[in-house]
Amino acid sequence: MAERVLTERALNRALLARQLLLERAKLPIPRALERVGGLQTQYAPSGYVGLWTRLEGFERDALTRALERRTAVQGTLMRVTIHLVSARDFWLFALGTRRARREWFLRTHKVPERDMTRAARRLRAALADGPKSVKELGDLVAGFLGNAGLWVDLVRVPPSATWERRRADVLALAEDWVGPCEVTEEQGLDHLVRRYLGAFGPAPLADVASWARMPVTFLKPSVERLELRRFRDEAGKELLDVPRARLPDPDTPAPVRFLAHWDACLLAHARRTGLLPEECRARMFHMKNPFSVGGVLVDGRVAAAWSLRDSRVVVDAYERLPREVEEERERLEAFHA
Repeated sequence: MAERVLTERALNRALLARQLLLERAKLPIPRALERVGGLQTQYAPSGYVGLWTRLEGFERDALTRALERRTAVQGTLMRVTIHLVSARDFWLFALGTRRARREWFLRTHKVPERDMTRAARRLRAALADGPKSVKELGDLVAGFLGNAGLWVDLVRVPPSATWERRRADVLALAEDWVGPCEVTEEQGLDHLVRRYLGAFGPAPLADVASWARMPVTFLKPSVERLELRRFRDEAGKELLDVPRARLPDPDTPAPVRFLAHWDACLLAHARRTGLLPEECRARMFHMKNPFSVGGVLVDGRVAAAWSLRDSRVVVDAYERLPREVEEERERLEAFHA
């Protein structure tokens, strides 16, 4: 039987549905984070805005409480960037990405691994009696050896990396904060594939690898182990998917949504969906604007950027915008107040 062909618009609506962007969901925060594959949060408010745009009735304090109660966790995971994930997902993501993160660092920085192992032992000893600030850790988190966190699993803990105190400068050992690791690398790699496809699919395996920043060869054994659906895109490329994942009608209406800075839907791994038109990509991500801006979705594609200036949410339109953008802008500005 010929594999079903999915158009760009069908992939767009699948992404929006799985990212909770077709309608705001009524979900606990940890479950929402699992549904969307975690949220990138090297800028702490991005996690709050990312959940506000996806969850019905979301309040800022709810995420801070989840971080304090350790049901949500922030750590350096996919793409060697800080991600907000559920406690249940943390170790699976950490083990799945660990080897690729270490190999990437050693390849790009030309530092002997023994030096990183020694630095990691010192860092672990310094954190043995509980969380410490970056200032307290001093030289242990400075320079190249500051990447010893790739050899000892760390998390960013409250009060840091929250809306109230945005700098992610308090660290703890993951096994102390989250609990002991009880998963294997193989389980972690399988989980990366399932989570990505459930959150961003259907997709080629190369997109899973791009999102996780690892060679495709790391993930091929998982594809062989897992039960996956297969489709084709309009160019004939194979697309993988998890069983029973949502594939909405391509004509499903898509509401206006404001995406947070560095929302993973805007990154290159999701190009196949047409969410970010290529002519807009350079306007959102460029060297003169390393912080990036948020994206405004109209009918499932970026039609404007937004940023916070002097406590005001300011929209930079790329095209003529419907009135619903202003209504959503006002709601987001109220959320920031």
